[in-house]
Amino acid sequence: MTIGITHRRAAAAVSIFGALLLTGCASLPDTSTPEAIGTIAREPVSASLPQPAPGREPDLLLRDFFSAGTDPANRHVGARQFLTPDMSAKWDDAASATLVDKLDVLPDTRTADHATYTIRGKRVGQLQAGGAYQAEEGTFEGKVGLRKADNQWRIDELPAGVVMELPQFASSYQRKSLYFLDPTGTATVPDPRWIAGSQDQTAAQLIGLLVDGPKPALAPAIQNEFSDKVSIRGPITKADGRTTSVGVGLGGIRIDFQGLAGMEKKNRDLLAAQVIWTLAKAEISGPYVLLADGKPLDDQHPNGWTTEDVASLDPLANASNNIGLHALRDGALVSVGDSGVTPIPGYFGVVNNLRSIALSRDGNLIAAVADTGRQAPDPTNALMVGSYDGGAFPVADGGVISRPSWAADDGSAWAVIDGTRVIRAVRDPQTSQVSVVNVDSAAVNALGKSITELRLSRDGVRAAMIVDGKVYVAIVVQQPNGVFALTNPQPVAIGLGSPALSLDWTTGESVVIARAAADVPVVMVTVDGSRMDALPSRNLTAPVTSVDAASTTEFVADARAVFQLNNNDPVEDREWREVRGLAGLKAIPVLPG
Repeated sequence: MTIGITHRRAAAAVSIFGALLLTGCASLPDTSTPEAIGTIAREPVSASLPQPAPGREPDLLLRDFFSAGTDPANRHVGARQFLTPDMSAKWDDAASATLVDKLDVLPDTRTADHATYTIRGKRVGQLQAGGAYQAEEGTFEGKVGLRKADNQWRIDELPAGVVMELPQFASSYQRKSLYFLDPTGTATVPDPRWIAGSQDQTAAQLIGLLVDGPKPALAPAIQNEFSDKVSIRGPITKADGRTTSVGVGLGGIRIDFQGLAGMEKKNRDLLAAQVIWTLAKAEISGPYVLLADGKPLDDQHPNGWTTEDVASLDPLANASNNIGLHALRDGALVSVGDSGVTPIPGYFGVVNNLRSIALSRDGNLIAAVADTGRQAPDPTNALMVGSYDGGAFPVADGGVISRPSWAADDGSAWAVIDGTRVIRAVRDPQTSQVSVVNVDSAAVNALGKSITELRLSRDGVRAAMIVDGKVYVAIVVQQPNGVFALTNPQPVAIGLGSPALSLDWTTGESVVIARAAADVPVVMVTVDGSRMDALPSRNLTAPVTSVDAASTTEFVADARAVFQLNNNDPVEDREWREVRGLAGLKAIPVLPG
């Protein structure tokens, strides 16, 4: 993709389908097209375009065509070499692009100069406009015809769109995230995209996408400092103006924006954070020389910005755990130290009837589900809210109440009552009074009978949920009337294989899931559903019934004890280790959130 004097949203939409297969742990690489596939004007991914091999059999030529289709440069110019001139003129490569686990090429008919084949595969995703991935499942099938002319086979009948096998897609595309802001402007929110191209094309692609804005479903939930008036002036270069190897190695990067006249310093700082973290997390190093109409975006940074200048908005800034590990043990909350456990002061540390519990992110407040001691049809559970070292009071009751989850600002605790009613227990910071407000969960309730788990991301913009054993991620939107809604729920763990039992966010881009299986009891999925990875299972005893996580560590409760997995350990040393202080104890790990 080239960036001219201005860059705005590409009009065409794109589809790509991605597969997630837990068995065998197949997954996409951890790293979309920035424009509609087939419209990218840039150098090809490969140094040389694949050429149709002389005398190639038609079925093998078809496979070569699909392999060449992984490079979207210049309307798939490489793949078009396998088409007849008439078919090349007619083929709408931007209509869709289907990603399958593997592609079967099945013969239908063949004569001396004509052959037809059925192409078939398991599709498991969709890449929308701007490279936003959406997991799906189903079967892809199409018909392809070939004609022999001048003793060479060429494709003369072809469905619209592009089809790619997973391994070939993985070799040409990588996942990167754009960063927008939460509604308060105090946290960055990832918007994963899939892009194709070399590293020196990445900066231009990502900044172009950032200027275009978030994917439509995310837009109502975030703050974005890039208005429709903002565009890019001239090419993106290295910090000193060089136009080669931009974004590769040292030398920083220089971007000149227009359309920022009148923007306040605070907003310019937020815009800079969006740019810097989008580039930094894509392994494009600074200094980041950001200009507005040829002048420094901020006079305090004439020679460029660094990540330290926007450290408060680091995507991982809110993903760590500074409160310390706690656990639910014998119906009460205890703090966990190396030498053992200590009941916390106050109500939640002295009772013995708690079923699940959640600490606020600052550690000052607690929401818990307590056994009422009553028998159905009376409410058997109550949602209790109180302070860490003080008293508590019931705010709601029901037959079943999910584990609570605190909002990003600690102002409300969310829970699901009886599988369908999502509530917010909202605490007034002035009076400490708590009111219960319903959340619009119609879109989620339409997916199944019962929501058994709901966990809010640390930025508060997404909610991960288990519905009838399947995992979904929804967008949290505050509507104009003030009511919060769970919108656009999407499956993110297609191919999980066994029902999900528990989940939690590790970062804003990934969710860890405990599933009802002995072979691979814990997996990690990306927020867009494009990747699923099996976590180690050594030392765990199924079932794993509860999971809690921070950016560097996952904690689980299995059939015997509480274990932790350190993500900073070398791969060969990664295994679940029993938590010191909880050795030999049956408990449920508890982290803030």
